[in-house]
Amino acid sequence: MISNQKRLFNIPDDVTYLNCAYMGPQLKSVSEVGKISITKKEHPWDITMPDFYEPPEKLKSLYAKIVNADKNSIALIPSVSYGIETAVKNIQINKGANIVVLAEQFPSNIYSWIEVVKRTEAQLITIERPVDKDWTSVIISTINNKTDVVALPQAHWTDGSFIDLVQVRHRCDEVNAALVVDATQSVGACPFDVQKIKPDFLISAAYKWLLGPYSITYMYVDPKYHTGKPLEFGWMSRKGSEDFSGLVNYTDELQEGASRFDVGEKSNFALVPMAINALEQILDWGVENIYSTLSKFTSYAEEEATKLGLSVTPIPKRAGHLMGLRFSSGVPNNLIQKLKCEKISVSVRGSSIRVAPHLYNDKSDFDHLFEVIKYQIKNE
Repeated sequence: MISNQKRLFNIPDDVTYLNCAYMGPQLKSVSEVGKISITKKEHPWDITMPDFYEPPEKLKSLYAKIVNADKNSIALIPSVSYGIETAVKNIQINKGANIVVLAEQFPSNIYSWIEVVKRTEAQLITIERPVDKDWTSVIISTINNKTDVVALPQAHWTDGSFIDLVQVRHRCDEVNAALVVDATQSVGACPFDVQKIKPDFLISAAYKWLLGPYSITYMYVDPKYHTGKPLEFGWMSRKGSEDFSGLVNYTDELQEGASRFDVGEKSNFALVPMAINALEQILDWGVENIYSTLSKFTSYAEEEATKLGLSVTPIPKRAGHLMGLRFSSGVPNNLIQKLKCEKISVSVRGSSIRVAPHLYNDKSDFDHLFEVIKYQIKNE
């Protein structure tokens, strides 16, 4: 178990932040790197060709270590929706096929598939929340011979419900379906192994559990798509672009590996160094260690919630780092306002109060949360 790391964050003592699933607080070290890197362009004469390529490649290497992937299969993109649209552009979706998604899934992994259905004769199959809370089994039973794409999270963003993607991958292989994963609510805090799950596309925004800046997202692309079509045709994705003097010699050849899918201006001189610092810290802690620590927090919270009559999806049907508290008659009136007054930060997602701790939290944060909830329940 990792000791409390609050000293590494700029979180006041009177703030109880249990909302990493909304936005991960920036590490002090990331902020310091940002202050330095934002001034880099004040002296553009000191920015050389390696500055365009070496930091992004380092960032890819760090993310590859987190998900156990080959660095050459990682692309840098600006958002999850950008990545999902890249997947749409490269996955063959046949006439009469279906695309499987979950009810209340985060919209970045929904809207592109809705557009596919509009312009093709494909069908969108939305799996409703299972009564027994076992998403994995119902997903596997829903996938059929007409399924071309299964688009999922690893942990449901509203309450942390866990999907066993290894089992889902096996079922996808049986029907030759692509697996597209938005792991924004898990990678960095929950183990993800590309070698075991074998996603066709894996996309993770940096600003939540990866503790990085906004507008950086990581995308793993299975090698079978490395000859595919990028969403845009930037100059840096062209072969030989490192030779600035030769950029006038246009070429149809693209960079090898997933680099062809990189966003233009991937060399963001301010954000990339910040993202590097964040991933280095996560690797120093170790994702397994982070997950083990956060799982102890949410297990304690589950016990306390149960005492108050709240419903919580238990592990292993829930990821250990994220949870949703459900009330039998809905979220009590004024509870969120009372929590705000107490400087307790959580989120309402769907019908759940979502609780998302990190290493800056301790047991007292949960005690504070449940004191307020208990008070509100008694005074409803």
